[in-house]
Amino acid sequence: MPRPRAQGQPRGRGERQLLLARSPRGPRRWRLAAAAAVLLVQMLERAAFFGVAGNLVLYLNGATFNWDGEQASRAALVFLGASYLLAPVGGWLADVYLGRFRAITLSLLLYVVTSSLLPATAFPDGRRSFCGELPESLLTTACPLPGCPRPLASPYCAPTLYVGLLLLALAASSVRSNLTSFGADQVMELGRHANRRFFNWFYWSINVGAVLSLLVVAFIQQNISFLMGYSIVVGCVGLAFFTFLFSTPVFITKPPTGSQVSSMLKLALQSCCPRLWCQQSARDPQGADLLPDQRSPQPGPSPQEDIANFRLLVKILPVMVTLVPYWMVYFQMQSTYVLQGLHLHIPNIFPSYAGNSSTALGALDNGYKIPEAWLLLANVVVLLILVPVKDHLLDPLLLRCKLLTSALQKMALGMFFGFASVIVAGFLEMKRLEYIHDNQTIAQQIGENVYYAAPLSIWWQIPQYLLIGISEIFASIPGLEFAYSEAPRSMQGAIMGIFFCLSGVGSLLGSSLEALLSLPGGWLHCPKDYGNINNCHLDLYFFLLAGIQAATALLFVWIAARYDRAAPAPACQSCPSRDRG
Repeated sequence: MPRPRAQGQPRGRGERQLLLARSPRGPRRWRLAAAAAVLLVQMLERAAFFGVAGNLVLYLNGATFNWDGEQASRAALVFLGASYLLAPVGGWLADVYLGRFRAITLSLLLYVVTSSLLPATAFPDGRRSFCGELPESLLTTACPLPGCPRPLASPYCAPTLYVGLLLLALAASSVRSNLTSFGADQVMELGRHANRRFFNWFYWSINVGAVLSLLVVAFIQQNISFLMGYSIVVGCVGLAFFTFLFSTPVFITKPPTGSQVSSMLKLALQSCCPRLWCQQSARDPQGADLLPDQRSPQPGPSPQEDIANFRLLVKILPVMVTLVPYWMVYFQMQSTYVLQGLHLHIPNIFPSYAGNSSTALGALDNGYKIPEAWLLLANVVVLLILVPVKDHLLDPLLLRCKLLTSALQKMALGMFFGFASVIVAGFLEMKRLEYIHDNQTIAQQIGENVYYAAPLSIWWQIPQYLLIGISEIFASIPGLEFAYSEAPRSMQGAIMGIFFCLSGVGSLLGSSLEALLSLPGGWLHCPKDYGNINNCHLDLYFFLLAGIQAATALLFVWIAARYDRAAPAPACQSCPSRDRG
């Protein structure tokens, strides 16, 4: 864990202190003000992100663009996947060239520009400016016969929207990978527990943004207009941008320290492929045996620090990689958990009215409706309740009792709760299928589709959402703390980016496994259901995920035990101890 800097200790080269004068109680007050500004920026950015992603399929699949459902789903998957997989790029740019402050500023500016594309294409004049005229083949009524040819091989405005969505994903991923560690930098001087508390409230602010987006933005997009909804998204990003700029006087900023990625790659090549390294040495006999810091007197870590940091990286990566199956389980709440909920009885809460033309959920007999995006609120509400409980009650209790003293132990416990969540989902699905096989169904309408649900209330999903929420506060929040505190300072941005990237890899692996099991003969192959899952075996899919999680959790415990037993060694005997924060 990083040590707090002494009050009189000089800062690193190029590091800027806050500009405002401080009273004797000033340091703590301004550090808290800087942290609060970061949390507000994070909340607004997450509200904007979920405002884009939550109804993107509905936007592209609607009358505005007339994309097929498959095409719209693919675009949403590309956007979500890129927003995670591109995270190391933003972290690396901050480490090498920009520094975190400038990287966040430029990313938010790019965020504002690219998110403006969505409201610009939501009204006819703007859509014609960016996309041209809508082809006449898309204006005609869809052919009702099953053998009709598709009108266009490429959907309308696809190049413009894909470029905009990819740039938007790059901006979102860069903010995600840099804002986390930048905020932790602001509270480093407040003591060794300040980072842990910051990550608790950082995660809480993410979920506040999600609630605002799902309750307000999603409702406006589905019930009023996408133009107004996406305009709110741009407003949130713009407010985040100006909040970040106006908070500059209270921020502590650090210059780019350079990244050791190239040195790490050379050391990995030298360790894993000595024969290939010998061939490279033969082509470059004067410099192949030298690390970059030995070839030139450029400032940066010494060769001994390169080797020490490489060994540290070799220890960190297995811990982060064994979290991937947990992310496979975690992202089920946004896919199969929602799909399972659509096939359970949804109670009548919100009465429908004549002007409501939204895509919503409701029983056919009375037309009462619940907006579809609100199903995702279950996990978010759990986190909004549990994070303050963890910060004020659970963490102090664990410290007093000296239980779960390391982040890795908390992450292992989080994996257990994730395993329990998917097991509970599997048993609930088994019970649901019993009703289906006994022909006890309730017809529920979702948009234009009718699903036949079991007479089990959707509230039976509360235990699995509660368990996945508990797993998140033990696995994800300590995971952020671990990635920040254990990474070498010159690679903090890249390591945080890798952490978020691997969570995206877990999501894609879960989707790939689901696609594989949807092939003919698979548990999820239901060609006669037309979107329903009543002839599938989703319960077996849940149990398979539980088995994968259990096996990797045991591997994680073994790796974590070896990691905790290893004594931290300084980078070299003649240089200061490694600065990792």
